[in-house]
Amino acid sequence: MERAWLFSLIPLTIGVVSLAFGVYGLRRAAILRSTGVDAEARIVRHEVRRDDEGGTFYHPVAAWTAHDGTAQEHSSRFGRGAVGNTLAVGARVTVRYDPRAPHRFAIEGWDMRVVDLLFTVLGAVLAAGTVTVLLVRLLTL
Repeated sequence: MERAWLFSLIPLTIGVVSLAFGVYGLRRAAILRSTGVDAEARIVRHEVRRDDEGGTFYHPVAAWTAHDGTAQEHSSRFGRGAVGNTLAVGARVTVRYDPRAPHRFAIEGWDMRVVDLLFTVLGAVLAAGTVTVLLVRLLTL
């Protein structure tokens, strides 16, 4: 086999990284579903982040009081290009958080399981497809 097989490491790496990101997100969502606690929160501001292409993403920052009485204020891990009226500053929302690590939380109706599922499926397909091609190529030489 020539050095051309080295190029297959690119989609394999992308697939494995995407798969790991997706599985991490799905695992985090499952933990929140099973051990999370609901709380009423208020959107206090939006963190504005810009990507390399100039896109602007708004990450809502939710503030709530945990069941142990401590004040919590954390930014959502998901950002969108626009913020609707439902998540404007001052809006009341429901958050589900991990009582052992309150920075792990999800805003009901904002944080999406679909993104994690998409990364998991696409990563698995890309990694499995690349490994299959490499195995077929090795066996047919």
